[in-house]
Amino acid sequence: MQKTNPIATVYDHEKDIRLSIQLNRWILKPIGAWPRSAETSWIEKYVYILVNVICTSLIGFLFIPCVAYMALEVEDTYNTLKLSGPLSFCLMAIIKYSSLIFREKDIRKGIEHIENDWINTEHYEDRIIMIRNAKFGRRLVAICALFMYGGAVFYYLAMPFSNGKVTEDDGNLTYRPLVFPVARAIIDARYSPISEIFFWVQCLSGFIAHSITAGACSVAAVFAMHAYGRLEVLMQWIEHLVDGREDFHSNLDRRLSMIVQQHVRILHFISLTDKVLREISVVEIVGCTLNMCFLGYYTITEWSSKEPARYITYVVLLISLTFNIFIFCYIGELVAEQCKKIGEVSYMIDWYRLPERKGLALVLIIAMSNSSVKFTAGNLFELSLSTFGDVVKTSVAYLNMLRTLTS
Repeated sequence: MQKTNPIATVYDHEKDIRLSIQLNRWILKPIGAWPRSAETSWIEKYVYILVNVICTSLIGFLFIPCVAYMALEVEDTYNTLKLSGPLSFCLMAIIKYSSLIFREKDIRKGIEHIENDWINTEHYEDRIIMIRNAKFGRRLVAICALFMYGGAVFYYLAMPFSNGKVTEDDGNLTYRPLVFPVARAIIDARYSPISEIFFWVQCLSGFIAHSITAGACSVAAVFAMHAYGRLEVLMQWIEHLVDGREDFHSNLDRRLSMIVQQHVRILHFISLTDKVLREISVVEIVGCTLNMCFLGYYTITEWSSKEPARYITYVVLLISLTFNIFIFCYIGELVAEQCKKIGEVSYMIDWYRLPERKGLALVLIIAMSNSSVKFTAGNLFELSLSTFGDVVKTSVAYLNMLRTLTS
């Protein structure tokens, strides 16, 4: 790469595309949520459908027997609340998984949009901007996946093994309690080998549920950071509008046309991203508000116990869910602020040097940048840091109410 000749270097676009979406593919493809290409064979289509059915069934394997157990065998309030959090997380995972499958075409359009942007980016400075933002999006995905899978390891493996096995009062039966108990009306999971089979199948189901959450967050992070990077590239173009750049057309009208077309293209991509995240973001905000409340309650309740693995697990899960909803709100704030900066940059250039009345062309760009371009949760909540603060405050309010009612 040579700065002296920024448009003559041949770049490895495939490597750039992998930088943006590789982690998404690794997370979503094993659970059948990675969008299929238009040339997918009928065998691959049936394999995808089979994977979707298996993943949904495994999450239902967690949810349905545990709901039956809670309805038929749980009598005290604390154990009911203790199961409500994991069950709500499973329900959230099913809804998000359904949304990822339902929005498959839109996700594929977004990925194709990203690929085309990388292919059409040839200038050195533009590429550096996109690489920087792609790496930041990749880091967000990696941190989210680390917290999610770390919480799964603690909840499904560390906590059960640290608690050990339980011996019945008569001393004739010893077994390891399941993290998602099963109603005895369905099957008695205390006996071997049923106990071991249910334990490991629940571990697999739990990791799938956490993969769905990590995958949904990864799509949001990568799409939003790509839009953020393209907006930053557009600002570079606007700054070179008056004097041009070595890769720009010499005609001013052509440069203006290129900038407007790019701005419209970015706004369409932001609208597509908002459409993809419509159901997922609603589920995240509502579900995380409740689950953060539950996890805070579990942590406070288990703090005085002699089993540190329990409250450590709840703390890790609380951090992972908090970071998850923070990512959604943070990227929404970033994109909204970046859209507004387009208008500021358009005004701060030497527009008065433009010939005749061509500076009036910037008025439309400024007006569009000041319009409401934001990520929303189903057009109900704006994804911003203010919304994240509201989620945390609401969770704490519910937690205080829950402690008051159960004390």
